[in-house]
Amino acid sequence: MNDARAAGYPLSYLPRDLTSGLVVFLVALPLCLGIALASGAPLFSGLLAGIVGGLVVGSISGSSTSVSGPAAGLTAIVVAQIATLGSFEAFLLAVMVGGVIQIILGVVRAGSLSAFFPSSVIKGLLAAIGVILILKQIPHVVGHDTDPEGEMSFTQPDKQNTFSELLTVFEGDFHYGAAAVGLTSILLLVVWGRVKMLKNSVIPGPLIVVLLGVSMHLLFQRLGGPWAIEASHMVQIPVAESAKDLLTFLTFPDFSQFLNPAVYLAGATIAIVASLETLLNLEAVDKLDPENRNSPPSRELVAQGVGNMVSGLIGGLPITSVIVRGSVNVNSGAKTKISCIFHGVLLLIAVALLPMYMNLIPLAALAAILLVTGFKLASPTLFKQMWSEGRYQFLPFIITLLSIVFTDLLIGILIGLGVSLLFILNSSLRQPIRRILETHAGGDVLHIELANQVSFLNRAALDQIFNEAESGSKMLIDASNTDYIDPDILSLIQEFKTKIGPARGISVSLRGFKRKYQLQNEIQFADYSTRDLKDQITPAQVLKILQDGNERFHTGNRLSRDLGHQVNATAGEQHPLAVVLSCIDSRVPAELVLDLGIGDILSVRVAGNVIGNKSLGSIEYGVSVEGVKLVLVLGHTRCGAVASTVQLMCDHSDPTQVTGCAHLDSIVHEVIPCVDEEACERLDEMSPEEREQFVDEVARRNVYRSVHEISARSQVIRDLVQTGKVMVVGALYDVKSGKMEFLTEELSTVEAGSVTD
Repeated sequence: MNDARAAGYPLSYLPRDLTSGLVVFLVALPLCLGIALASGAPLFSGLLAGIVGGLVVGSISGSSTSVSGPAAGLTAIVVAQIATLGSFEAFLLAVMVGGVIQIILGVVRAGSLSAFFPSSVIKGLLAAIGVILILKQIPHVVGHDTDPEGEMSFTQPDKQNTFSELLTVFEGDFHYGAAAVGLTSILLLVVWGRVKMLKNSVIPGPLIVVLLGVSMHLLFQRLGGPWAIEASHMVQIPVAESAKDLLTFLTFPDFSQFLNPAVYLAGATIAIVASLETLLNLEAVDKLDPENRNSPPSRELVAQGVGNMVSGLIGGLPITSVIVRGSVNVNSGAKTKISCIFHGVLLLIAVALLPMYMNLIPLAALAAILLVTGFKLASPTLFKQMWSEGRYQFLPFIITLLSIVFTDLLIGILIGLGVSLLFILNSSLRQPIRRILETHAGGDVLHIELANQVSFLNRAALDQIFNEAESGSKMLIDASNTDYIDPDILSLIQEFKTKIGPARGISVSLRGFKRKYQLQNEIQFADYSTRDLKDQITPAQVLKILQDGNERFHTGNRLSRDLGHQVNATAGEQHPLAVVLSCIDSRVPAELVLDLGIGDILSVRVAGNVIGNKSLGSIEYGVSVEGVKLVLVLGHTRCGAVASTVQLMCDHSDPTQVTGCAHLDSIVHEVIPCVDEEACERLDEMSPEEREQFVDEVARRNVYRSVHEISARSQVIRDLVQTGKVMVVGALYDVKSGKMEFLTEELSTVEAGSVTD
């Protein structure tokens, strides 16, 4: 079951959801305050945004793991827009406008754009958040709290940057009591994650860390001196004297600015940035989800829009999905969005009823939770994985990571997306088409298969291919799988087909072009076997066609064939080039593994690709009556018929008695001469790998035997082989790789002796 909500809420999920919501609440509390402080907004506005993110957005969202709240990525925008609009109240109206725009984006399903975010950028975002959490939380862990919690930019409000603040810590600027709490908390979390009993317990490690932090704070207060932790190192929720005073913390929008164009420009900016950050964070959290659930992105935009309208209405900051909270939620074992809603409930209770008790929590304990989360996000395993996937994945990943670390979340993401776009364009310019040199019965043809979308960016590459085409060559331009072709490309193809190609002696054929392109589909060569071509071709050339076909198959470059055209063209008569004697094994369809078309070969199939009267009669018909130029005996590795024969012979068993098949003797009899009797005695002592190699060697000998037996038993084939008009060869197909080994060499004395016994 991918989503518990589809079948009602299982009560067994409740403990995990509640403990996860509690952990997210503990982390979100200082982040809400810190982001508000960094944004130059009232502290209470950050808490309101967190409450709305949990209760409102959490209720509407379709995500099981994402958690919303005030976003560090919007900090710079909030500061700039408050300054531009002149007041926080006017900014709140812009937040509401942004919410309306987000709802509209969700209704028109703009969330589908998230499908175009490269995975390398998303993984770079996750790793960058991990690195930032590590770097930013180290000062908080040891009590250096001049930069507010939740601030994620490289350049900080305290005039330091991420790295210079670390240097102040190493120079000795830390608090003994806070450092003791922070380092003890980290140690406890590491042990908690490694001890199986503790890790699987219902009680979350972060809760124990917070309780320990509060206990140590109370102890240090009694000790006094350098150990006492001051209020500046603690959570600082605004405390109201009464419920009436609490309402005074609320701020309402300035609706008199309703006609101010700057409000709408600010609202559009908030909507676009918040939506981009939400969609990216949503994709990132989904990648962390152990149950691999997909969150509906357009519904998320609607949820965020409603949340921002409510947040702006009551004085809260803009809201987005937040990767830090989402990752903590996932790592805490959340099952459904109940955890997100519960964290909002806890924020509301803490602000309204328990602010004094919440203010007993040291920031160092919460920083330890975030720091350990950072190590999980930026794990060495992720870096190794991205490195192993090659530079086209690793470079956007590492550039996104470094950009976020050295600028801020928004700028870094935009840089990462830009770099990924450059890589995509570069890939499109390098390989806009598949280019395959195709060996046809009538000669070589340069097969050019156009991509699904062919834009003006591909013009230079296609023009280069046309310029490099040799005089007198044949070219097939295939648009069978193409949905769109740029007019410039159509003009280039038309000019090359009608003017430039013929002037250079190049025969240009077209296939698959839609009628609207006004290019007539025309094949100027036979892409199937004809009588004239078969009369002209030699056995060696037929062998080359088969070898090239398998090379295309196993490298994933199979030709795109017009099978309907071939069906019509061969309906009246057939002119095959070869007979292929293959096994009945379902993994070795001859036309497929040789990348051939309809009418190119006669296919004879029998278990073990052995020679019997009926199979030999079929081969003789192909050689003598149809006039094929090549007989190919196609065996394969892991052959069931060969493996069964080996087992039966080594056990000295009767095939009919063991299998119940009364006619299996004729096949076993043909394979037995290929089995080494001495090796057979050691069969039970062989390892699985040695046994497989032994059976494959018997299959190889069996191919040689069948090749020999065809000429030995058939006078007509033997005469044609001796005159060079027909060639009989063997091949062994590897079912694991798809590659075919053509056995064209002469039999050794030992092999010749073994197959003629």
